[in-house]
Amino acid sequence: MKKNWQRIGFASTLTLALVAAGCGTDDAEEQDTADENGDTEASEDEDDADTAGTNYGEELDYTITGIDAGAGVVAAAERAIEDYDLEDWNVQTSSGAAMTQELTSAIENEEPIIVTGWTPHWKFEAFDLKILDDPENSFGEAESIHTIVREGLSSDMPEAHEMLDNFAWTAEDMDAVMLEIHEGTDEVEAAQNWIDENQDVVDGWTEGIPEVDGDEILLAYVAWDTEIASTNVVALVLESLGYDVSMSSMEANIMFTAVANGDADAMVAAWLPGTHEDYHAQMEDQYEDLGPNLDGEAALGLTVPAYMDIDSIEDLKE
Repeated sequence: MKKNWQRIGFASTLTLALVAAGCGTDDAEEQDTADENGDTEASEDEDDADTAGTNYGEELDYTITGIDAGAGVVAAAERAIEDYDLEDWNVQTSSGAAMTQELTSAIENEEPIIVTGWTPHWKFEAFDLKILDDPENSFGEAESIHTIVREGLSSDMPEAHEMLDNFAWTAEDMDAVMLEIHEGTDEVEAAQNWIDENQDVVDGWTEGIPEVDGDEILLAYVAWDTEIASTNVVALVLESLGYDVSMSSMEANIMFTAVANGDADAMVAAWLPGTHEDYHAQMEDQYEDLGPNLDGEAALGLTVPAYMDIDSIEDLKE
């Protein structure tokens, strides 16, 4: 397999014990004082609860840790800031690797952090995380990941076309490969380990497909953990059918363009209908969409460690 690396605040809870003793004027005054104090502390308690999101905002400098500036999940996070009137908040873009490093560091120190997250991803296997509720649906519904091939592949490479059309797995399958890579296993080795442990699944993708003799095929992918996992698995399966497989890493827009132009033969990395909606809308007449290889299990959202006392994006609003 050849790789061509192209670039084409916590709310506190107070408990007040009120002690009432006997009758009489002095006792009544003491009781009134206790009641007034109780009302005051209860009011402070409610204020603390109401400002839970504000406290987190101050701790985090009102910053959401994002990934690449052009990523769909970043655009959705920016949309959420508008939808929920989080005018003090901003999304700090970086890269997927930088985001996960920031997340790992925060969790090691049990500090608050909010990241642009998605599933499947190894971080949900490695850490106890939760995606915040999104009543405004800023991040959209759960997505699928599609296989897309260039026009003419079905006639030029019918065996590859059939295998790619058969390719389907689950988020759990993908997580297993991603987590092994994250823990230090070479990505090709991790993909092969998954194949060895799930040969019955792979046999279903290749059953009845004849082998070829060294035909060259180029797979395009974006260097996200999910697509590194899926593309390596697919490349190895195509190699088992006799193909000479090359893999080319590129930005998402270039990936779509490469398949549309025929510069790449296929990709298994199209997140639809949300993340890659714009690219797909522009080019869907220029390639063949074989449908989901991971069906309805891809979700996006603002993601936090489970120890954070927050459940909804609404909670970030002052």
